[in-house]
Parts: sequence; C-alpha cells; structure tokens
Amino acid sequence: MENHTKLSIQVSLNGLSFCILDTPANTVIQTENVVFVKQLTPYALLKRVKQLFQQHKIDQGQFSEVVAVHRNNLFGFVPQPFFDPDELANYVKFNTKILVNDHIAYDEIDAFGLVNVYVPFVNINNYIYGLFGAFTFKHHGTVMVESLLNRHKLLGNQTIQLPEGQRRLGEQSKAHGKEPICYVYVFEGQMDVTIIAQNKLLLYNNFSFVTKEDFLYYLLFTLEQLQLDTASVTVKLFGDIDEDDDIYELCYQYIRNVAIFSPYAVDHSLTSPHEESIDFTVLNAL
Repeated sequence: MENHTKLSIQVSLNGLSFCILDTPANTVIQTENVVFVKQLTPYALLKRVKQLFQQHKIDQGQFSEVVAVHRNNLFGFVPQPFFDPDELANYVKFNTKILVNDHIAYDEIDAFGLVNVYVPFVNINNYIYGLFGAFTFKHHGTVMVESLLNRHKLLGNQTIQLPEGQRRLGEQSKAHGKEPICYVYVFEGQMDVTIIAQNKLLLYNNFSFVTKEDFLYYLLFTLEQLQLDTASVTVKLFGDIDEDDDIYELCYQYIRNVAIFSPYAVDHSLTSPHEESIDFTVLNAL
C-alpha cells in the first residue's frame, strides 16, 4: 500500500520540532516542539533526536518524503551568478568559524537567483539516512527566505485583520514591492530577520536574544546597516509574538510602521485545536 505521509523535522542546538503531514487529507496529524534548557553539543543533539523519534515511533514509520531542516548560524547567502561550488568554505568563513573537517553543503533557490551555503549537522543526516534512506535536507534560512519571497511576490503587503481602533500596518503601507519590507520571525529566543525589496533579498540574518532590549538592538542595528529609516520602513513581526507581547510594545516605541503579520503559511489544518503552534520552517519545508 502506498504511503502518503510526509515527515519534516527541524534540528538545532537549542531545540527540535517536527510535524507529520497526511497529504491526501492535507492535514498535520502529529507535531511537537522541544526547547532545550541549555544549548547542546552536536553529539548530545543526536541523542535527543533519537529519543524524540523513539518517543513518537517516528523511527518505525514509513514516509513518502522526509525533510530535515538544519537551524544554525553557520551559513552565508550568495548571488547565484557569483557562486562557485569549489569555493564553499570561502562563502562562510567570514561569517563564522569553521573547522577543516566540516562538511559544507548548499541549497539553490533558482527562482530568485540565490544560493545558501551552510554547515549541516552531519551526524543527524547520517542517522536519518540510516532510518529512511535518501531524504532531503535544507538550511532553515533557505526555507524562510524562499517562503517569504514567494509570499511577498504573490500576496503583497497583507496583514492580519485587527479590530477597529487597533494599530494597523495597512494604513501606512507602501506600494507593494517598491519599498523594503523587514520580516522578523520570532521563535523561542531566536529572531530571523529577512529584508526584501522589489522581490529581491536584501538581507537575511539570524540572532539569539534573551531580553526584549536584545531583540530591539539587533533589529535597529540591522535596519541601520541598510540605512533604513525607522520612521518609514515597514516591519512585520510573526511567529511566537502578538500585540500584547513586551517585544512588540517596545518595537512600537521606536519603529513607526510595525505590526503583526500573518504569513499565510501552507494551508494545513491541525487535527486538534490544542496542538502547539508549528514552527514556520518545519511546515513550509514540506
């Protein structure tokens, strides 16, 4: 009997998340997010992945597709015309410290002329390959950037509908595609900053933060590097954040056009309304 379920798992030194999709029903049938108390080593991460797979019987499952998403800051985006597969180490050595024996991989985003060069967790890939055979793996930045570029191109400056009287980004939004838009994904002490203009990537970066002041500092610093004016730039926050969040309130004091953004992620419905929210990249990797 043909199997129609897909597995997507995201691995990082700070946590794990996964979801299993029933493709005929277009429904997420199982999902979980695990946050570690402290950052792990790659060796300890593998032990936690094995525990997660055993706990949910994932290691005994059969899937039509398996996708592993590697979340770390060991990456660098390169314009496709300047990409040379023989120079992989040179693309990431200026952004992060790499070792001689590090395996370097890359994802191509052909539709937007980009290549993401990164260091995956090789031990995790080897374990997953041992269970399921050939599978797909990507960097979380690849999934984030490609998803947002597609949504930016197709949907324009759409925001969630808020009750009358609340702050709404649409009242100050610029003509779609002409002005830079800063998307910030917030999830478990991580922030992914993606800035897009005219359907092209201007910047993508990832930061770890502890306090709301950390968050604001990284955001303002990023905007300053691109000489974007906080009085006019559009900033869209999404993920584990809402208008009652202290981070949002602080950002609103310094950035005029800031609002919560609904990214219109893939149209999958959960089997239970009590399930935890799924990481954006885990769902969009499928």
